[in-house]
Amino acid sequence: MNRFEVPFEPSSNGGSVRTFEPPAYCPSTPREINELKIPHSVLVDLMLRDLRAYGVSSLRSLAGIMKVASSVVHTLFEQMLRQHLVEVKGTIGLDYSFTLTEAGRKLAAERSQHSTYSGPVPVSLGEYTHAVRAQVAKVTINRSGLREALSDLVVPDSILDQLGPALVSQRSLFLYGPSGNGKTSYSERLIRMYQDSVVIPYAVEIDGQIMTVYDPIVHQRIPSADGILDPRWVVCQRPCITAGGELVSSMLTIRQDETSGTYVAPPQVKANNGIFIIDDFGRQAISPRELLNRWMVPLDRRVDYLSLSYGMKFEVPFELLLVFSTNLSPEDLADEAFLRRIPNKVYVGEVDDRMFDLILERETARQSIPTEPDSAERLRHLCKLHTGEDLRACYPGDICRILHWISKYEERPVQMDGAELERAVALYFARSST
Repeated sequence: MNRFEVPFEPSSNGGSVRTFEPPAYCPSTPREINELKIPHSVLVDLMLRDLRAYGVSSLRSLAGIMKVASSVVHTLFEQMLRQHLVEVKGTIGLDYSFTLTEAGRKLAAERSQHSTYSGPVPVSLGEYTHAVRAQVAKVTINRSGLREALSDLVVPDSILDQLGPALVSQRSLFLYGPSGNGKTSYSERLIRMYQDSVVIPYAVEIDGQIMTVYDPIVHQRIPSADGILDPRWVVCQRPCITAGGELVSSMLTIRQDETSGTYVAPPQVKANNGIFIIDDFGRQAISPRELLNRWMVPLDRRVDYLSLSYGMKFEVPFELLLVFSTNLSPEDLADEAFLRRIPNKVYVGEVDDRMFDLILERETARQSIPTEPDSAERLRHLCKLHTGEDLRACYPGDICRILHWISKYEERPVQMDGAELERAVALYFARSST
């Protein structure tokens, strides 16, 4: 495979192009049914449901829908023809136009009661496991490279020098400290450390059941014209999935859609070969202890255990960087046994005067706000009047946005003089009730 170029726009550098190395695992297209390594009944059911949905189809059309070689569809077609499940309606060049017989429609309706999944043929669980293991991330990064990747943020060297080794280790990471200092921003940008792509299957077959994995909402597809790659796999950037306060224990188990009968992979499976961020950790409906206990085995053994609706348990790889982001103290969230399993703990604290001024300088430039020579000093002073001596990284950007809202309300250009700053800060900070 060749390298892939994808537009990339960190907010501070005007946009550029990211180049991704090809995936470490590149499965070729199977030409025979036995090379698919999934039950024959699954293939027949898929073809029956596709024909039931489309009415009249052809070998070429079905091969495109099922993402398999025409030779595979042709073999299935001949078998179903002998069983009187399909009938030929005509020819299109060297192709056939065909549809289901009465017996075929009856069988398709029967099989659709168990599952209505149609589309790409799933890969086997064994092949999926092999692919994930073959694509385990290997990060090579230094301070300058990390600073460049985080160039749209103001990051002190002390934070860079803690994040760097954590990324190289590819072990779990705890980002903690007061809110508003960049923990979520750091977490979401860690994915930039990866310079390669991965392949993700549309679906995986487990015990004759189908679990969808590829999710266009969370997986960033990279266009590929490679004719060798098995089309049941999608070339993507390494995934980065975030779960916040909405996370409950049921979301971490495999879920069966009641309408289609198809299973949907939980977020940690979709995040394999990438990053899974637990944001605002400790604020979920599920207790921190229960959530942490859920990860004990996966963090130790790099495997997770899931169960189908009828109790059949199976093992999937757990090859991802698990990131916990919280404004609570780690000691208040987890015991020593669990904290040992998270070797990287990075404290993200308040910013100093110099960093505060740099962040303000970037924000005023980004939001096109004219400043005065003493704007940074004035804003620092006003913020400290409300907070004591603590300055947080979020203050400059938040105050700048309020200045814009004031100017729109007043129907005049935005400005940052002393009076405007006092007005914006008064809107931003809550007054004490005592």
